[in-house]
This record gives sequence, C-alpha cells and structure tokens, in this order.
Amino acid sequence: MPRRIVLGFRRWWPYYVMLAPGLIFFVVWHYFPIWQAKMAFEQVRIIPPNIWVGLKHFQTLFTSPVFYQVLANTLIISTLKILFVFPVPILVALLLNEIRGGRFRKFVQSAIYLPHFLSWVVIAGIFISILSPSDGAVNQITGFFGAKPIGYMTDGNASRWVLVFSEIWRSAGWDSLLYLAAIIGIDQQLYDAAEIDGANRWQKVLHVTIPGMVPTIATLFILNMGMFLSADLNQVINFINDVNRGQIDILDTYVYRIGLRTGEYSLATAAGLFKAVIGMVMILAAHFVSKRLTGKGVW
Repeated sequence: MPRRIVLGFRRWWPYYVMLAPGLIFFVVWHYFPIWQAKMAFEQVRIIPPNIWVGLKHFQTLFTSPVFYQVLANTLIISTLKILFVFPVPILVALLLNEIRGGRFRKFVQSAIYLPHFLSWVVIAGIFISILSPSDGAVNQITGFFGAKPIGYMTDGNASRWVLVFSEIWRSAGWDSLLYLAAIIGIDQQLYDAAEIDGANRWQKVLHVTIPGMVPTIATLFILNMGMFLSADLNQVINFINDVNRGQIDILDTYVYRIGLRTGEYSLATAAGLFKAVIGMVMILAAHFVSKRLTGKGVW
C-alpha cells in the first residue's frame, strides 16, 4: 500500500470511522442490489442456477392492467407532492429568516422540526383519528357549521390529499434547514448594498435572498425528480386500506405486494428496475432543463 495512503488514513481515520455506517448502508442497500437487478431477466429457482428468460417479465408487467393503475396513481400522487409539498420548505425558510426574536424563532423551529422524528405509523394514527367521520376533530369542526361528515380515508380523491398534507406537516420544517443554510451563506454585503439602494424587506427577499437560494432549490428539485416514482412506501402503506387502494396504491406498494407477499421476485425486480430507469432519465432531464433555465445543475 502506498505510504501516502497509509499516512492519510492515520491522519483522517476518525472521519473514516464516522463515514463507515453511512457507507456500509449505501453499499448494502443501494450498490449490492444493482448486481441482483439481473433477476428481472431470470426465472428465479430455489435451487440455482436461475433460468434466463430475457424480457418475459417486462412483457408480463406491461400487459397487466394493475401495473398501469398503480403507475397512474404514482404519477398523480408524485405530481401533487412536487406542486404542493416541494415549495413549502422554501416558504418556511423565508419566513423563519424574517423572524427577529431569538427565543420565538427557536420555539417555532423546534415545533416544526418535531414531526420529522415521528414514524409514519404514529403520523398515520394521528391523521386517521382526527379525520374520522364519527368522532374526528375535523368533522366535528365542520359539522358545527352544518357540513356533513366526510370519510377522508375512504374517499379515494380525499385520501390523496391526506397524503399531501401529512407529508407537508412531517417534512416542511425539517427540509427548510437546507434552505436556511443557503440563506445563511448569502454574502451580507449584498443586503447592505440593497439597503443603500433603498430596497425594503420584500425587495431584499425578492432580489437577494431568493436568487441566493436558486442553486440549492435547483439541486433539490433535480434530486426530487429522481425520486418522482417513489411516492413514499412508508407513508402509503400506513394510510392504504381496502377502500382507497384503487386511488393510492403505488409502484412501491405493488412491488412490495408481488415480491414479498406472493413471492414473484423476478416480476417485482422488473417493476423496480423500470422505476429506477425512469428515475435516472428524469434526473438527467431535470438537470439539463435546470442548466438551460438557471445555469445551475447537479454537476
């Protein structure tokens, strides 16, 4: 081993130790499965070797009406989240940046960060309880004004919006940290120059703060597009039931169902590979569009 590498390891070994858990996680759960993606082209056997079948599983996938239904649900839910969830942390960061009181700002930050640390099991229980048509808080409030009770978790279209609002409640505060970090990194001299030019607080936000956040916004948007077909398995699997399944059953729950429940590993791998390829294409497309429009991209 070259002496330079040995000396470098001796100097930086504490940092390598801190990186080790994350690296092991990505190797085991993200890089090792790449090799097993070949199962999408094989017929899995209990006793190896597997039988090569080519595109048979993809043909089965693309001729299945269930696949197109879950694909449509995934596209609808992911589009709703991009349109209504993605901008909220940006607005939260801008609002937090305008709060001048130190104690009040810390209280607000702690309050909006807390939901991120709750599991989807807990969050789903909270939302299902408050949206109950019989004794839920939401229907009791609307009923006070004469409205009829609504079964939000049994109404397919309403269930999609429950996913959107629960995602906002859970992630808006935590995701705003990245945008707050971008705001802190903006050169204070730009604000001083804007003030000298007579800019008010709104004009500073519009012409200094938001442009300074554009690289971060562009990068996170591109990464979100890569996860466009991943409408959050952990969330959906806790909200789904037999009534709303037709509207919120997504690709990830479909893969989970046919892979782990019915044992069709090759078909599930084919569906997962399809999602991964589409995600890569969308990352590349979003990167090049962002480059053309803002001059910023992932690389």
